[in-house]
Amino acid sequence: MTERSDRPAHRPRRLLARLVSGRRTGPDARFGMRLVAISAATALAAVPFSLALVLVESRWPPLRRLDQGAAEWLHRTALDHPAWVRVLEFLTHVAWGPLTMRLLVAAVVVWLLWHRALRLAAWAAVTAVAGGLVGLLAKTAVERARPHLPDPVSEAPGFSFPSGHAMTATTSCAVLLLVLLPLVPRAWRPFAWALAVAAVLGVGGTRVALGVHWVSDVVGGWLLGLAVVTATTLAFEAWRSDIGRPLTTPAQGLEPELVTSCPEPPAGTGGIGRP
Repeated sequence: MTERSDRPAHRPRRLLARLVSGRRTGPDARFGMRLVAISAATALAAVPFSLALVLVESRWPPLRRLDQGAAEWLHRTALDHPAWVRVLEFLTHVAWGPLTMRLLVAAVVVWLLWHRALRLAAWAAVTAVAGGLVGLLAKTAVERARPHLPDPVSEAPGFSFPSGHAMTATTSCAVLLLVLLPLVPRAWRPFAWALAVAAVLGVGGTRVALGVHWVSDVVGGWLLGLAVVTATTLAFEAWRSDIGRPLTTPAQGLEPELVTSCPEPPAGTGGIGRP
């Protein structure tokens, strides 16, 4: 009874593993199956962002009311508490700023290269760079104006949707978590997740509170960042499967073998169980 009741819950995971690994098939079939699986999963992850984009572009009245109401309320609060504005400026530009996030990711990439985790370093770098480029392309395509408020407490250049700060925080925190989690003791991992979530939510809140983004800009940045991370992570999981390693979960990190002296097989070798 227990085995039968557990089977439905594990079927999606086994199906994904079969599609990504493409075992019992030739190399061409494996490539096709992986391409379909990764494309489908990426498209699914992009659905929430696409929906947000449609609502923004169509000027959906409920969303416009939410954006305008939140902007006006937070703007009044900022004007009444100028000391808070200085704190928000520090958080949005320094503590959680894009430069800080990118420097942290760059430091992790260098550390991975030093420890010869070359493919994980490539994944981290590609995820960060792809996130920045995709966000810039989306901003240029949408060309949404930033909020125009009386007595603005802060200013920012460029277009508004999606929020670059929110997207950078999402991709960067995902990279840091998925890379470094294997090095964190299990008892401390919930704290690491809480810290990352607080940074992502916090930077989004500062952008709206400072009057330089609408709420929907921030949500769009979060969703697009998650879509980028999903795409690059699936590609990395396909490589793991190709060398005979099992699929991982977000709770494990992207490469649990990072705690060993040889986290990745040398280039040109087949890895575990492969010639």
